[in-house]
Amino acid sequence: MTTQATDSAPRVGRPTRAGYRGTKVRRQRVRAAWLFLTPMLVALALVAGWPLLRTFYFSLTDASLSDTAGATFIGLENYLVHDDGAWYGLLTDPVWWTSVWNTFFFSVVSVSLEVVFGIIVALLLNAEFRGRMLVRAAVLIPWAIPTIVSAKMWAWMLNDQFGILNHLLMALGLIDAPLAWTADASLSMWAVIMVDVWKTIPFVALLVLAALQMLPRDCYEAAEVDGIHPVKVFFRVTLPLITPALLVAVIFRLLDALRVFDVIYVLTSNSTSTMTMSIYARQQLVEFQDVGYGSAASTLLFLIIALAVVIYLYLGRRQLGVDQ
Repeated sequence: MTTQATDSAPRVGRPTRAGYRGTKVRRQRVRAAWLFLTPMLVALALVAGWPLLRTFYFSLTDASLSDTAGATFIGLENYLVHDDGAWYGLLTDPVWWTSVWNTFFFSVVSVSLEVVFGIIVALLLNAEFRGRMLVRAAVLIPWAIPTIVSAKMWAWMLNDQFGILNHLLMALGLIDAPLAWTADASLSMWAVIMVDVWKTIPFVALLVLAALQMLPRDCYEAAEVDGIHPVKVFFRVTLPLITPALLVAVIFRLLDALRVFDVIYVLTSNSTSTMTMSIYARQQLVEFQDVGYGSAASTLLFLIIALAVVIYLYLGRRQLGVDQ
């Protein structure tokens, strides 16, 4: 009896036929996935990889916009060089470091505000009320407007002479004189942040709303039966469940914010108070026609964005408890 029971027991450690088939199917799916991804990866290498490598090469030369073919290799001199007892190069340029600070300040503040207001808008749109579909469509209008168009529209509204924003604030008695929103160094950064937040809140709200639509209702029904306060339910139930969607929203918005150019350039042009890394690189490349120096700025911009994204993804995976 003992021998028969032992023989009939499942053998631990030996893979079953079903497990072998599952592993084989998994390998086939991975191969099929790579097969479908290969054309996209090749196109991406041609479209993005080659210009990136060419930009890095130019950053090691003294190329100018009028003569890129006759560029001379100078190594890392565009980044940092010691000559006659002094340091020169991009890493010693105070305007560059100002643009780095402006970029990070803009990115952190704008993305944070977009996440907060995006969640609020998504929660409102997720509620049941009459005309909800119409409101959802209307909320997407700022995101649908091209950035250049919306920035120019806001430039007119923020004008210190005939802008409607100053007119409304003065009519309400909140200010005594018109404010130079895009010309005053103390206001210009907040003005561009306001415009960017207005435009991109719908994007965050749309992703969060999609996550809210997928949440199980039984959790909320149980919380309602137990009499748990809605605010506590949001922080204990809703927020952890929509965190993956928030990570996607933040990573996309962080990429856009770190390389922001159009909205700031339209509103404040080359103003040092709002100059970002992209605007700095464009100024060196186009206005000063220094392709080597501008390419060095572009290369550092790419490296900074890549490092910021890697750090954010690492922290996000730790927050979610993902090991692999």
